[in-house]
Amino acid sequence: MSESVVLTGMVLTAMPISDYDKRITILTKERGKITAFARGARRPQSQLLAATNPFCFGEFELYEGKSAYNLIKASIHNYFRELTLDVEGVYTGFYFLEFAEYFCQENNDEKEMLKLLYQSLRAVESPAYDNRLVRAVFELKAMTINGEGPQVFSCMNCHKKDVALVSFSVPRGGMLCESCAHVQKGISVCNSTRYALQYVVSSSVEKLFSFKVSNEVAKELCEIATAYISHYVRHTFKSLQIIADGATFLT
Repeated sequence: MSESVVLTGMVLTAMPISDYDKRITILTKERGKITAFARGARRPQSQLLAATNPFCFGEFELYEGKSAYNLIKASIHNYFRELTLDVEGVYTGFYFLEFAEYFCQENNDEKEMLKLLYQSLRAVESPAYDNRLVRAVFELKAMTINGEGPQVFSCMNCHKKDVALVSFSVPRGGMLCESCAHVQKGISVCNSTRYALQYVVSSSVEKLFSFKVSNEVAKELCEIATAYISHYVRHTFKSLQIIADGATFLT
């Protein structure tokens, strides 16, 4: 049998198979997204029982097979248990996992996405942040990491940089200056929203949630992120539908 490897990552999905086993997807720092089988993980006394649930972040020791890995043991550093105390928070977290599972690839460098996932979940757990704002920041930064982020430092029509950028065009994928905004329909943004967009796109993941914005800016960021994802991501996320249904029920 080949030697085991230890990978740092987070469980994205977990699915029961047979009577006592699980098949899990892990986003790892070293090898991107991988699939692993956890034998006996559903047994009540299994050491893998708690370590093979979504959100678990830590170190996973595995044997590498031809098409998947076999999980031997895990050392979990963060279970993100606080998420389970808030329905909106936990489904926002599930959306982040679902987003990462959709975008990330095996044997690809996904270190930045893993960091973004971890920091975003910590922000959702914190009462200092609104979940809708965290979601908008996550979406914009995730798209940027994957090379599909918005262009926010110059006008997407005339390509000038030294001009006032006053609106965001989703079809054009970025900002428009005052002159071009008259002929290209876009979402009007204030200067603070423009600064926030530029910060999200250009800052490191570690500093991503170190800023605060007004309600107006948060609203504009959420509008832009939602429209951007809807236009450029051709995929239906089940967690988003649950969040939307919950919001409708509460109104």
